[in-house]
Order: sequence, then C-alpha cells, then structure tokens
Amino acid sequence: MLTLDVRGLPRSMTETSLQQLFATHGRVFDLRMAKDLFNGECKGFAELKMEGHEARNAIAALDGSTQNGAMIRVALHVDRKHRNGRR
Repeated sequence: MLTLDVRGLPRSMTETSLQQLFATHGRVFDLRMAKDLFNGECKGFAELKMEGHEARNAIAALDGSTQNGAMIRVALHVDRKHRNGRR
C-alpha cells in the first residue's frame, strides 16, 4: 500500500470527484482532502492510499495533468518524521 500526495487541486474539487479521478487507475483505499473550515472548499492538497502498481500507474497518468483548469502534481508521500538530517 502506497500513500500519494496530490497538490495543486482546484478549489472546486470534491472528495467524490477526486476519488472518481483516481479510481480509473485502481482502487482508492483511503482519501483525505484538506478543506477550508469556513466554506468547506478544497485547500488544494490531498493524500490517498492505493496498491503499489496502481499508485505508480496513477502517478504516471495524472502527474502534470490539468483538472478544472489547474495543473495537479501527484507523487509518492515522503514521511517527514523519518528523514535523515536536521530540521
């Protein structure tokens, strides 16, 4: 299971539309979208979990693509707690 970071999402993106976008490349097991507390709009980034080969396929297909007028970036999640070096 791999975690993907999705950045650059348009404010009009919903959890359902993001789920459907990634579901074309495989099963989405978990999805967390950052939302504005006051109006509920997307803040522009999300995390989701997919199986390894499906996640790599989604990265190849969707990284740099345009969704609702915004170019999105999709990459493997880097756990910042376990990085080497100083903060």
